[in-house]
Amino acid sequence: MDGGRRLLRPVEEVLASWTPAAPLAVATATAPKRGQTRGQTREQALVPVPRRLPVAVQRRRVRRGDRLGRIVAFMTRRGFGTTLVLMFALTVGIYGAVRGGAYDRFVVENGSLQDAVASAFGFGVHAITISGQRELTAAEILSASGISERNSVLFLNAGLVRDNLKSVPLIEDASVRKLYPDRLLLDIKERGASALWQKDGEVAVIAADGTAIDAVKDDRFAHLPFVVGDGANKRVGEYQKIVEASGDMRSKIRAGILISQRRWNLKLTSGIDVKLPEEAPEVAVARLASLVHDYRLLDKDIIIIDMRVPGKMVLRLSEEAAAQRAEALAKTNKSKRGPA
Repeated sequence: MDGGRRLLRPVEEVLASWTPAAPLAVATATAPKRGQTRGQTREQALVPVPRRLPVAVQRRRVRRGDRLGRIVAFMTRRGFGTTLVLMFALTVGIYGAVRGGAYDRFVVENGSLQDAVASAFGFGVHAITISGQRELTAAEILSASGISERNSVLFLNAGLVRDNLKSVPLIEDASVRKLYPDRLLLDIKERGASALWQKDGEVAVIAADGTAIDAVKDDRFAHLPFVVGDGANKRVGEYQKIVEASGDMRSKIRAGILISQRRWNLKLTSGIDVKLPEEAPEVAVARLASLVHDYRLLDKDIIIIDMRVPGKMVLRLSEEAAAQRAEALAKTNKSKRGPA
């Protein structure tokens, strides 16, 4: 030992006893000076003692007998048999409900099991807000969506609801938002209905480009322009210009009939047919509107107004009116000739 009561060992022994990761303090030896003792002049290698050495932990192997004993101990615990019996009874009950149709009746009346549980916790559908509709009613949109009081907001398939809404011909796009815990927002974008088109006895709602959207099922589209004939759906713009040129007579025009895809006939609410020329039909209808205003032409017993020849107008009377007119002319001619 040295004066500090430390044990001295050769450096080589120290290096051999430590792992490479352990810190080492190495000193070199020098010759003794005068007046110093051998013990005071020798450089020493002081080796620090590590605070913690790696310890190899050996896990105790669990023998098969011990595992079996634990399983037996678990199965013999108090209440295990009762729990097992209850689980078996529950399984049998669910199987019987499914096989006997009770579960199907429950789904029809209350929705799926997950929806029923979610509704019990306050996630049922209690309010639905619909926006963006113009022609469709809220009842029609709700029916098309497939949403009912049996659904829950938590498990509602928003993508499926959107697809259901887009399957309606009048709906161009739709979005579905969930507002937890119990509200839904349906935003609808309807297709623009521009006119009604009759072809082969069937009347359809058409878009601005002439595409048929849906069949007419009620009178909600009665205010739209009404065109008839093959190709009339693509020329609604022409018909609307004719109607605009009719002035005060506009309210008396019921429909426009495209003849051989060349010219238009107008069907008036009184039943009179107006045959327009192929060229400049707006000018012809404006002239007719003037005559109607000045001479109350539409109050006469007329069935056809033929304006196909520019600058001319031919009127055709009904059979009764024609007979009355013929009788009146005969009386007039007889009076002019005098008594026989």
